[in-house]
Amino acid sequence: MIVQAFLRWAETAKTVERAKAANALGRAYLASSMADDERRAAYVAMTYLLDDPSPRVRLALAEALADSPAAPRPLLVSLAQDQTEIACAVILRSPVLTDSDLVDLAGRGDVCARSLIAARRGLSRAVAAALAEIGDVPEIAVLLENESAAISRFSLKRIAERLGGDDGIRGALIERDDLPADARHLLVQHATAALSGSHLVQAAIGSRRIQRVTREADAAATALIVSNVPYADIPALVDHLRLAGRLTPAFLMRILCLGKADFFACAVTSLSGLDERRVRSILATGRQHAVRALIESAGLDRAISTIFVEAVLLWRQAVQSAVDVELESISARLLERSRRIEQSTAATGLLDLVEALEMDEQRRKARDYASGLALAAA
Repeated sequence: MIVQAFLRWAETAKTVERAKAANALGRAYLASSMADDERRAAYVAMTYLLDDPSPRVRLALAEALADSPAAPRPLLVSLAQDQTEIACAVILRSPVLTDSDLVDLAGRGDVCARSLIAARRGLSRAVAAALAEIGDVPEIAVLLENESAAISRFSLKRIAERLGGDDGIRGALIERDDLPADARHLLVQHATAALSGSHLVQAAIGSRRIQRVTREADAAATALIVSNVPYADIPALVDHLRLAGRLTPAFLMRILCLGKADFFACAVTSLSGLDERRVRSILATGRQHAVRALIESAGLDRAISTIFVEAVLLWRQAVQSAVDVELESISARLLERSRRIEQSTAATGLLDLVEALEMDEQRRKARDYASGLALAAA
């Protein structure tokens, strides 16, 4: 009888009156001590209001129910699929929406609905992962700005893969401390692609030179990533670079001259397929012929393997002496020893790279020295 009376009244009541009734009905359902039959009647009446022609009525109901953990979930799911103004209150605030509900809403909703989900406080990893797979730039930008969202490292990599070409997304990802090293390298690739495709840059330095500039910038940025990668992330980064064809002799020599022995050992393990403990043992204590055999098992040509062997032995001596000056002079000492011997064309090219690395190091030291003098004089 209560439901019938309400339905008859709702057919002729004005929008303002229906909105007030909807809000009052929702609050009464949550707060009042109703008998079971009254509660069922109130639930039926609220279900009827889901189809009210006025958004104002449906919004009033949503506002009454949105914050309560005792609100009927089916009603909230329906309201979350309503027009934006109504869905906003429910998606952002309702504690009764499950991860499954939110993933379903993200899949069926538009960019606005996904943006609301991305802004939801305390967003779970599961929902963030769904957004990372299907979201476009606007909603992913909101997700990355949501400091309370739990975003897994895998999801961050997926975002880098899918949307790393966007400047805003790339910038937001780079600023994150939890971004995996392999994802950071993906962003480097996107950045260099954007640089090489820029008409302004092409006009300024020419299309031929830009290839060399972007290649050198990519190599330098990758080396910087390797220099700062946590030990636990090294295998993933090595696999990523290997699949991308980036574990070239030039890159491995750059890493070795920088003294990144852990990364070099992991790279040799990945390229050779040998047991990691055996690789590390040979690099640390193996004789010269064993080191050379190991280097060649990783696919490096015999013409350049001797240079790698020399670099490994120099690094081993520097580590054992534990003298900072020696640790910083691997490139210079390698050049000094290798230039005395007649080398193949491939080896000469590799030594030219070592020389360039040494020059870069000298220039860095000069800049640091000049900066120190400037600070002392200030």
